[in-house]
Amino acid sequence: MSSSSTSFASGGGVRPWTSATSVSFSGRGSKRRCLTSTRTPADCSAGPKGDDLYHWVSTIIGPPGSPYEDGIFFLTITFPGDYPFKPPKVVFMTRIYHCNIDAAGNVSLDILKDGWSPAMTISKVILAIRAVFTDPDPYKPVVPNIARLYLTDRAKHDEIAAEITMRFAR
Repeated sequence: MSSSSTSFASGGGVRPWTSATSVSFSGRGSKRRCLTSTRTPADCSAGPKGDDLYHWVSTIIGPPGSPYEDGIFFLTITFPGDYPFKPPKVVFMTRIYHCNIDAAGNVSLDILKDGWSPAMTISKVILAIRAVFTDPDPYKPVVPNIARLYLTDRAKHDEIAAEITMRFAR
């Protein structure tokens, strides 16, 4: 992370990601969207990757009590040219065993598809992704066999998820 990021703190609370640059998204010259500060939970971060303001990097620490606990998960966030009217594309760069995240790292969340609203912030997107760690939706899976295991043998599912986390996210 850059020197402008804040170190992770334990416990709850919200901390800002401050960037030395403002991000301006414009469509036909009349639309402006500035993202100068992104507030994320203490165990998450997000901000521009270098000078490319349309490509961000995010980090989420696996929540306590979950099979992803203490894992460090890196994600990329790519903003389309017509953002905020279209959702960003979010991809896990760290391998994860999850029924709502496919092998390529693509996240399946309604808010990143049909449920998107221009009022949605990146902070809310990150919070929704973080919530999927502890509250997956096995009834709308992108990986049906993981969802099936989650529903039929939760202990085995959690064991595999913890093993994958240990191997790839630490």
